[in-house]
Amino acid sequence: MRPEFSYLICGTPRCGSNLLCEALGNTGLAGIPAEYFWDEEAYAKKWGVASYSGFLQELIERSTTGNRVFGTKVMWGYFDAFVQRVRETPEYGRHGGSSHELLGQLFPGLRYIWITRRDKVRQAVSFWKSLQTLVWSKRKGTHLPVSEKEAEYRFEAIDYLVQEIVVHEAAWQAYFSRYAIPPFTVIYEDLASAYEATALQILDWLGVSYPPGLVFGPRLLQKQADGISETWVDRYHEEKRARESVNSEYSPFPVTSWNRRQA
Repeated sequence: MRPEFSYLICGTPRCGSNLLCEALGNTGLAGIPAEYFWDEEAYAKKWGVASYSGFLQELIERSTTGNRVFGTKVMWGYFDAFVQRVRETPEYGRHGGSSHELLGQLFPGLRYIWITRRDKVRQAVSFWKSLQTLVWSKRKGTHLPVSEKEAEYRFEAIDYLVQEIVVHEAAWQAYFSRYAIPPFTVIYEDLASAYEATALQILDWLGVSYPPGLVFGPRLLQKQADGISETWVDRYHEEKRARESVNSEYSPFPVTSWNRRQA
């Protein structure tokens, strides 16, 4: 089924994009959005497709709901690599043009949703914990994998990730400006307290019809932040103030943040 409406959720790791995907998916009317382009090989193997073109075709077919709406998400850290892979396919490479034009060929009626998080320190703390534990989401009724080691606090790593998040968000904003794209903006902290209302606002923005009193699917994602997270947030702020007060210099921790699964 070829979609009539498509949307791309644009974000940075731990910005709340999993929660947004769940909310939209739970409407039953907004495709089945997920981070398909981070683990493409696993999905291609699961679906039994051998080529990248086949993967794209299968993805769109499987993730489009009966009302012909398709949705997916992508992080800035691998956005360029994803666009390049699309450009190298025989179906889409011949079109040329900008990244925005190319994606418009791939995803009919493409719209963009930008999700951001006000508290970049909490986002970075969540990111740093997940990079160590490899636990990117927690759902009701599922058992979390047991990590081989406890996550360890490190100021330099968290500070590096705060800066990386800011840089990647600026890159998304530059992309939207370059192509005069007006994205629908979602703030994670608002989404967390207005889960269904936010999803309905997006359906309205997309022009997707829905019945009065639409019943959502079950909300399964659980908050991963815990007491350790809060301790790390407080500790980071204390160390940041102390370092700034003495104007000390330090080298950012060399986190290779895009070689592990994102969320």
